[in-house]
Amino acid sequence: MDIASAAAIVNSINKLENKGKETVKVVVRCRPLFGKEIVEGRQSIVTMDLAAAVVSIKCPDSDQLKNFTFDSVYDENTVQRQFYDESGYPLVESIFEGYNGTIFAYGQTGCGKTHTMQGKDSPPELRGVIPHAFDHVFDNINADTEKEYMVRATYLEIYNEDIRDLLSDDSNKQKLELKESGDGGVYVKDLTEVVVRDVVSINKVMARGFKNRTVGATLMNEGSSRSHSIFTIVVEVSEKVNGEDRFRAGKEGCKINLSLSALGNVISALVDGKGKHIPYRDSKLTRLLQDSLGGNTKTVMVAAISPADYNFEETLSTLRYANRAKNIKNKPTVNEDPKDAKLREYKAEIELLKQMLAQQKGRLVEVHLELEDLTTSTYVAPRQTQRQGHLLADKVTTHLSLIES
Repeated sequence: MDIASAAAIVNSINKLENKGKETVKVVVRCRPLFGKEIVEGRQSIVTMDLAAAVVSIKCPDSDQLKNFTFDSVYDENTVQRQFYDESGYPLVESIFEGYNGTIFAYGQTGCGKTHTMQGKDSPPELRGVIPHAFDHVFDNINADTEKEYMVRATYLEIYNEDIRDLLSDDSNKQKLELKESGDGGVYVKDLTEVVVRDVVSINKVMARGFKNRTVGATLMNEGSSRSHSIFTIVVEVSEKVNGEDRFRAGKEGCKINLSLSALGNVISALVDGKGKHIPYRDSKLTRLLQDSLGGNTKTVMVAAISPADYNFEETLSTLRYANRAKNIKNKPTVNEDPKDAKLREYKAEIELLKQMLAQQKGRLVEVHLELEDLTTSTYVAPRQTQRQGHLLADKVTTHLSLIES
């Protein structure tokens, strides 16, 4: 086998392995310098080329530049709506195609994760990804009169490796347990699930949970949550045909994570290659996000960074992890009822068999034509030979007559 043939085989194998896979989309958003930082004379060490999606960070001590390229980058002038339309909208739209979707914010405290993900209700232009996603979901539902939808929401917090239900009425804030599901995933046992019917009700659910979050001041942010939180929306749709419910697809989407910090080892292991142990079990957070990193989900990672010179090490670390996360490959598939999946599989198989049958029929016609040609040529050849023989005999007779005369 020559080198070209071997390379072609390897390329074909790689294409087969990567079929249906897509990488995690990584975007970077940089906050402006705080007023306090400006007063203190802090300098910005971050520059962005928005068109090329390049982030450059300058070392305060040496002025050396390090450049990183991502799917998109957003500077301090980016408004909330623009960020959602470009980074959140396509993900939420895919939920209505049946895919799981996760968008999470990663970065040090005080870099704008909560501003990006949640924002503020007033004025409306400060609303973040989550409120815009709520509007998006219910706008789609209200516009679709041919299907029936049910939307459920959960909201949990991970604080010191304890899982707490932010929607529970239990004032003691009971710690919840992670359990493994039959499909290899995980779920939180006894987590409160609230059915929501419109934007108003789901906003109330989020506000209720947000009030229950654990808050503690840090040097970077006096209102820091000091925890990780996950807000999940589950959208179920049923399509009725002749009054009978024929299709039911659980479209689980929008695991929206407000803060994140313990993913470094998982990201590194996923990127380093096959065969390496992925330490999902090292934390509750990574176990809950297992499907979002290397699993059956369309995922957007938002790397939130600070431009301040005294945050150089933290900002560089965030950019490095985000840069590695670009190489994580997920394999999102459409969620649907097993019966419908099997029905779709049978239909596809029937179509394939029909195509194969049509090809065989075409080949059969070709064989018949070839056989007819062969049969015709078999009979024609002797006749032609006999006719040529008669002509030759006639010529001989003619010549003999001429000689005799």
